[in-house]
Amino acid sequence: MCVLLKHIVFLLFVQSAFCQVQVEMNAPSNIKSITFKGPTEDQFPIIKIGEPIYLEFDDLMANEQDYYYKILHCDYDWTPSDLLKSQFLNGVDNQRIINYSNSYNTLETYSNYQLTIPNENVRLKVTGNYVLEIYNNNYELQFSRRFIVYKNLVTVGGTVKRPRDFEFLNEKQVVQLSINSGNFRLVNPKKEVKIAILQNYYWPTALYNIPPQFTLGNELVYKYDLETSFFGGNEYLLFDTSDLRAPSSQIGRIDLIDIYNHYLFSDGFRNDEPYTYFPDVNGDFVVRTLQGDNDSREAEYTKVHFSLPYTDILALDDVHIFGKYNNYALTDENKMTYNEDNGMMEATIKLKQGFYNYKYAVKGENNNIRLNDVGGDFHFTENNYLILVYYRDFGDIYDSIIGVGSANSRTITN
Repeated sequence: MCVLLKHIVFLLFVQSAFCQVQVEMNAPSNIKSITFKGPTEDQFPIIKIGEPIYLEFDDLMANEQDYYYKILHCDYDWTPSDLLKSQFLNGVDNQRIINYSNSYNTLETYSNYQLTIPNENVRLKVTGNYVLEIYNNNYELQFSRRFIVYKNLVTVGGTVKRPRDFEFLNEKQVVQLSINSGNFRLVNPKKEVKIAILQNYYWPTALYNIPPQFTLGNELVYKYDLETSFFGGNEYLLFDTSDLRAPSSQIGRIDLIDIYNHYLFSDGFRNDEPYTYFPDVNGDFVVRTLQGDNDSREAEYTKVHFSLPYTDILALDDVHIFGKYNNYALTDENKMTYNEDNGMMEATIKLKQGFYNYKYAVKGENNNIRLNDVGGDFHFTENNYLILVYYRDFGDIYDSIIGVGSANSRTITN
């Protein structure tokens, strides 16, 4: 009886571990500048089945360590699907990344690694949610990233509206959408179809489990207000270190101490100021250098210095530099500290040369993250919205993705 009970407990433990939601694991401090994207410039890895997907990262230890990759298929809720590897992969994963090289003529040495999928070893067979995991030669997980594979089987249309709730009239944006199934047969769409909506490709604020309000012929219509609303936020701040020795409207001073140091002009609070539009890339970054021909191998790493006046808005909460450069993680490295001498919150982050978007995020009690306390919320803000359409027919054992759509708040209407 005891042996049977132990087996049951073990099976329950394995099942629980296997069914865990696959969140993205952030890299250790020696791994920097992770870019992961499809054929477009946006660093959000979403591809049609058969298209290539690209991963690139640097290892500052520069010892040509071996790294390996694994691919995991997930369902709509990001728990591992019931598919066997052979059912979603042609070939085998768990292969070593063989395309790597060392930095050239840089003050900071590093090894640059590049991976393309599909490759001669592996190819994806089905659509859906995927996770790419990178391991070191001790088979320790270094970091993981989600990516999306889809087919265009339905047509997705989306628009951005101002909310009808007067409390958030000037702060929120509402995404309304429709799905036209065309020749794709939907028998019970309320059970077969699910959607996810992402603002600026940021998973933690994505909206899920929203059923269609009604159907109109072959069209599923989602004309919600509160259920599909997002806070607008504000345009991201930016700086450009592509030219190591050139100050700019964002960079006030440059020093060379072992490596280059770029001191940004101090930022201010925009939460109580009128909205001002200026172009951004919605939190993204682009590695580039004017001191060499190869951005991957010849771009320098520099120390970028940030500062923000301390006010009572921040209280004793943690303030972090927030952006795609580290996958929006709030870590000790990008946490600001208070300087008693000048009354400023300050942070210094080592970043590869390039163009960067960032803003200030506040983390309070119970890890409550407030993205817009410093920048404010405005319905005018330019945001991009991605709509994913998932499908599971009766008898299917995984969630496929049958369509994607997008909407941008530049065309927001009442």
